[in-house]
Amino acid sequence: MADTQTAKRSGSSLLPMLVAVLLIPAALGSSHTIFNDGDVSWHIASGRWILEHGRIPTTDPFSFTWMGKHWVPFEWLADVIYASGYRLAGYAGVSALATAALMALNAIVYFNAARWIRPVFVGFGLLIVMNVVLIPMLLARPHLFVWPLLAAWMWVLMRAREKDRAPPLAAALLMSLWANLHGSFVFGLAIAAAFGLEALISSADRIRAFRQWLLFGVACAIAVCINANGLDGALYPFKYTDLEMLPMIDEWKPSSASVTPFFFVTLAIIAVLIVWKRPRLHSVRWLLLAACLGAALYQARHQAMFVIVAAMILPEGLARGQQRARGEEPQTPVVIAAVGALLLLAVRLSMPLTPPENQTNPWKLIASVPPELRSQPVLNYYSFGGPLILSGIRPYIDGRGDMYGDPFVLGYGDIVHGNQAAFDEAVRRWNIRWVIMAHDQKKFIAMLRKTPGWRQIRHNEVGAVYVRS
Repeated sequence: MADTQTAKRSGSSLLPMLVAVLLIPAALGSSHTIFNDGDVSWHIASGRWILEHGRIPTTDPFSFTWMGKHWVPFEWLADVIYASGYRLAGYAGVSALATAALMALNAIVYFNAARWIRPVFVGFGLLIVMNVVLIPMLLARPHLFVWPLLAAWMWVLMRAREKDRAPPLAAALLMSLWANLHGSFVFGLAIAAAFGLEALISSADRIRAFRQWLLFGVACAIAVCINANGLDGALYPFKYTDLEMLPMIDEWKPSSASVTPFFFVTLAIIAVLIVWKRPRLHSVRWLLLAACLGAALYQARHQAMFVIVAAMILPEGLARGQQRARGEEPQTPVVIAAVGALLLLAVRLSMPLTPPENQTNPWKLIASVPPELRSQPVLNYYSFGGPLILSGIRPYIDGRGDMYGDPFVLGYGDIVHGNQAAFDEAVRRWNIRWVIMAHDQKKFIAMLRKTPGWRQIRHNEVGAVYVRS
């Protein structure tokens, strides 16, 4: 009878695990929407350049406006990973990498939460809610690799606190990996500092806790400097936050219920759970959740950080620190998840995938550009910049706004908003010979049609190509 009950418990926990860790990531990672950002293309092109040249560029090798000027490719490792997937299997390879990152994220969150609450609630509740919040930010860009790294970082810190000690110094190498993938490593440092504060407050031996966590903090600070860009890479995120162009970029704008409604639905669900279940958390963890929420409300791009941190922290609080009795060996579902992940990723790699023609992937429009124009200076739509780079055409501008700087990007904003003087100045300065622009830039197109010497030569449902006589 006991064996039968154990088998039933194992079966009841296996289904939600398969859904949360394998099926949901496989579906989301195979969606065409992960390519709906022009930056995807230039990240692939950047990684391809690094692989071909065997080094990391220090100056811009892609545009004609900024060519040869200083550039800090602080996401170089993610670029190389994406380029390797693209070289292996085209967009199917990129999709497989995105799927693998989502599987790793969901697996870490699932197996952490399943220690505290029933798997059915984890797989069909917590993980579904988390992934729905992540969908608007689910793009094949470097931040996707940071999501599982953030969850793993939380796991390391939380397990260390359970054992009332600092994490092993070797764990600081995760911060070095993070610093070479994405500039958000500064949040990893802040989260580690929060857990160090919790240890200092709660530990019976505060001197020991202070000494251990201080040493770990120093190791983390040193680790972030172990990156291919050196001190520039470690300091770069702080320089980026001062740019005036950030309000022009959607992901840097404050969170809005009209843009990401499910994020606010999730906040309501969490609020109801807190009132109903009254989770028991250390005051520092409540402050950490509040800080992450504040960051998410201030800038929409931080919604992912908030929901991942909440998914890692809240299960223990809801269980009031009492781990759930397990009916099966813990390694069994892990092995099943690993084998299933490898099989699904192999299937994903074997299935061709081509992003649809849209404003972030205007491949047909770019292919229609006459050969004699492709080497001539072009004024392009912002999101077309990445695809132009991947196609071997030097753009006027692309998604590396931090590299171009505020004056250049804000000046470009004046041009596409129909400022005739700004356009004429750009044409004179850069000898612009042709324009490739999305149809929805109506002010610019209206201005261009009234400008003598310009005519349309190509167009499709995404945009049009204009040439100067």
